Amino acid sequence: MQSKKSFHYIILICSPIAILLAIFLSVRSGSTNIQTGQIISAITDYDSNNITDHIIWTSRLPRALSSLLVGALLAMSGAIMQGMTRNYLASPSILGVADGAGFVITLAFVFLPSMTSLKMLVLSFAGAALGAAIVFGIASLVENGLSPVKLAIIGTIIGNFFSSLSAIIASYFQVSQSMSFWYNARLNQVNNDVLLCSLPFVAVGIMLSLILSNSISILSLGKETSIGLGQRPFLVKVLALFSVMLMTGISVSLVGKIGFIGLIVPHITRFFVGNNYKWVIPCSGIIGGIFLTICDVISFYINYPFETPIGVVTSIIGVPFFLYLIKKKGAKGHE
Repeated sequence: MQSKKSFHYIILICSPIAILLAIFLSVRSGSTNIQTGQIISAITDYDSNNITDHIIWTSRLPRALSSLLVGALLAMSGAIMQGMTRNYLASPSILGVADGAGFVITLAFVFLPSMTSLKMLVLSFAGAALGAAIVFGIASLVENGLSPVKLAIIGTIIGNFFSSLSAIIASYFQVSQSMSFWYNARLNQVNNDVLLCSLPFVAVGIMLSLILSNSISILSLGKETSIGLGQRPFLVKVLALFSVMLMTGISVSLVGKIGFIGLIVPHITRFFVGNNYKWVIPCSGIIGGIFLTICDVISFYINYPFETPIGVVTSIIGVPFFLYLIKKKGAKGHE
């Protein structure tokens, strides 16, 4: 578990510049051409009567911040899941967590159409918990069900079931148009009220994941080793799952389901910083936020001036990466 310390510090030191650059690229991108000078003017001398300033503050900046936030939360969730389960294929989008959240939000749109932002966040968290419970419950009943490939297959099946059920319910109750935002994960439709309401929960999820980072490192060595080192694996797993479900639930409530961020980014991060989750989890957050923001910028220009759903961009990168992991590691567990 040797640390690649130089990369730790490079990522941490360079992250503010990289984040600001990603935000700048995101704000510049869109159907309306906005110049650098206009961005600076909007930030330093906001004029409510200026249409460009209004677009920047009510649309472009919230979108950039949401992509950074969601990318960070999904990447950190994936890192925790991979370390906790010692499963290199674990991620919120593959193990049914995100689809469970989307399913409950669909039900809420049908039966609680006037729900508040807080209720949406709570229900999304509950759905994430439901998805995780069903996937891991079924996997525990199947022979060798917790192996990487089998768990991924079970998660994909349950995720598709939730997704299909959500589509049927949305179609039957005629809320498909409202739910299309969650199906296609369009960052341009972020609800600013939900974004602001989510910040305290974001802080709790991130702080808990960082507090657990050392424990996740020990847990990733195996149950017997962690017990031998005086750790209580069950308690660590419960707290870690709570953190994952909280962060994933927030992500889904903000922008809908986005796949593969939680799968790809932790692997990229471990390549640079090693297997110590004290560094993997925070660095995954930094890289994940920047990665999703850049993917969002790319989505503007694939079919310009029409915007491509962000899920298409992450899937183009994620599916080959997923197949590469299966081919390279087969049924082996955590490296």
